[in-house]
Amino acid sequence: MDDLAYRPAGELVRALAAREVSSLELLELYLGRVERSRLNAVVTVDPEGARAAARAADDALVHGNSTGRLRGLPMTVKDVFETAGMRTTAGFPGLAEHVPSRDADAVARLRAAGAVVFGKTNLPVMAMDWQSFNPLFGVTDNPWDTSRTPGGSSGGSAAAVAAGLTGLELGSDIRGSLRVPAHFCGVFTLKPTFGVVPGRGHVPGPPGSLSSADMGVIGPIGRSADDLELALDVLAGPDSASAVAWGLRLPAARGTSLRDYRIAVWLDDPYCPVDGAALEVLREAVEALRHEGARLDEQARPVELAEASRLYEALFEAAVSVGLPDPVFSALAAAASAPGAGDEPTALLQARAATMSHRDWLRLNEQRLQLAARWAEFFRSFDVLLCPVTPTAATPHDHSDDLAARMITVNGRERSVLEQSVWPGLAGAAHLPAAVVPVGRTREGLPIGMQVVAPRLEDRTAIDVARRIAQVLGGYERPPAV
Repeated sequence: MDDLAYRPAGELVRALAAREVSSLELLELYLGRVERSRLNAVVTVDPEGARAAARAADDALVHGNSTGRLRGLPMTVKDVFETAGMRTTAGFPGLAEHVPSRDADAVARLRAAGAVVFGKTNLPVMAMDWQSFNPLFGVTDNPWDTSRTPGGSSGGSAAAVAAGLTGLELGSDIRGSLRVPAHFCGVFTLKPTFGVVPGRGHVPGPPGSLSSADMGVIGPIGRSADDLELALDVLAGPDSASAVAWGLRLPAARGTSLRDYRIAVWLDDPYCPVDGAALEVLREAVEALRHEGARLDEQARPVELAEASRLYEALFEAAVSVGLPDPVFSALAAAASAPGAGDEPTALLQARAATMSHRDWLRLNEQRLQLAARWAEFFRSFDVLLCPVTPTAATPHDHSDDLAARMITVNGRERSVLEQSVWPGLAGAAHLPAAVVPVGRTREGLPIGMQVVAPRLEDRTAIDVARRIAQVLGGYERPPAV
């Protein structure tokens, strides 16, 4: 049965439909694996509620009443999504006893499709780190090397999928929070086009919020590209208020084989260099695609990385500023008004972005729209862009208090950990979809993912190119530390 735990969600759904395994049997398999796991990826479980849902799914199948794309599939969700009757903490001590009465919209859609949501996965406090640890639940380890982080903020999500602790996962992303963990843990993910999946019920913002953060998205993590499409079919669509007037029909993928696609490749850049160990794997992956007949262009660039990154960081600081406590915001506003000269420090730039006027934000948004127009022009000549997720493979645990002061090692030199957001920011600022596909491992055995950026609303193209890449390079592998 343990081998069943590592199968893609689509295969599990088919096995459930064929009655090769029952939902209850599969649930018990995952509950047992979670209990034995030392990764600390799944931090809250609702075994009795899940067992009741699994029994109902099995009974519906026996009586021919089974419906839904995920019927009977046991799965977990990141502990930022409100779940009726199961605590939702976002890793924040002030929410340790928060038990919502209603599901987040995305969770409700999963349940309506037949999923059995049995637990919640770990994350950093309020989803604000590229690692996954918090005072409530402690540290989550990477299943490929437990001395390293699985990434963040959807780190518990990616670790659980990689380690065979769940059938599918739901995470979120505003600064690489889906893509970095998928890359670090060797699994697949999709950052959907902004706005495609409703965000109500995501914490942060505060419980009960109806608005969603700019650039913040909700998406799946799975063990195959097919899993991403399966989940997207369930999750995508207008919220209930908009659904009275319009629906969503995402276009089909632009191609049906690897050779159909016009692929731009951007593997390194002086603004944010990629470590040689990761770059070697990415280059080998590109050569393998070339050998299979892929049409590749390694010179084309849609935008300048430095320009896109600076715009993204300013938009990000503005987006998350609403959640800052009043005293913190006041201190940032005071710092932002201080005179600056020459090369302004990162902290001052962040303070100014977080406290900018609405007038300044509107100007910034116009810059974003101009950037998006350049992307749209680029995608008239190309179907996707392949690029790194981050400069390195999974990094060692570093729980020092000042995130901005932490460092990563790139080609033997220390660089700011904040560079983890540069390559994810390419798609983030312009609201573009981006999939991550595992493409190999470093000589140390750490997984490396590749980002597949596609045109706005062409999420299926990103998924399909990830699928074609996995067919060449192998995709998901079972990690050792499970």
